[in-house]
Amino acid sequence: MTDASRLIPVITIDGPSASGKGTVAALVAQALGFHYLDSGALYRVTALAARDAGISLEDETSLSELAANLDLAFRDGECYLDGRSVGDRIRSEAAGGDASRIAALPALRAALLARQRAFRQSPGLVTDGRDMGTVVFPGAQVKVYLTASVEERARRRYNQLIEKGLPANLDDLLMDLRQRDARDASRATAPMRQAADAHALDTTGLTVGQAMDAVLGWYAQANAKTVTE
Repeated sequence: MTDASRLIPVITIDGPSASGKGTVAALVAQALGFHYLDSGALYRVTALAARDAGISLEDETSLSELAANLDLAFRDGECYLDGRSVGDRIRSEAAGGDASRIAALPALRAALLARQRAFRQSPGLVTDGRDMGTVVFPGAQVKVYLTASVEERARRRYNQLIEKGLPANLDDLLMDLRQRDARDASRATAPMRQAADAHALDTTGLTVGQAMDAVLGWYAQANAKTVTE
């Protein structure tokens, strides 16, 4: 990371699966005119590419080499792998489960670290994930840990799947989210946790707009503090 890039503002939004952090992060980025990075998409795409290439999700070396050389691009809210849109494929429940599995591999996380930090470009970046504020951008101007009750998160995911015409079972989703939470929080490398200097935001009883306003408010406060120092 260059000295110049350190001056580019970053807002990190971490939290568990289906907490709404991606939706909130994308809206905050749009409101500020910042770039947006869905870090989870990097892991989902890597898992998808591995499946397509016949690479085992337990093969850490091959997965790391694959991740370092992916032909990956994000344009207009869409994800492209080798020039092909893969947005629908990486948003499946299976892809999410695969991503959570490979995210525990230290060599893979190291391979993706530089790619994630490269998204820090002017005028600013909003990024969401599990370790954005703790590992990838520890010096971010604003850090948020966004969560909701597991029951609320399961309900949201259920409604999303039903709206897309996909089959869904609420009890299965609830069990899957609990397993993902435990796996993400207990992995040895970059576990999901709230950064010591992060703002806690429980969205269980909030609308998306209210959550977005809270993050924008914290960013405005951080800017005001910078100006007065």
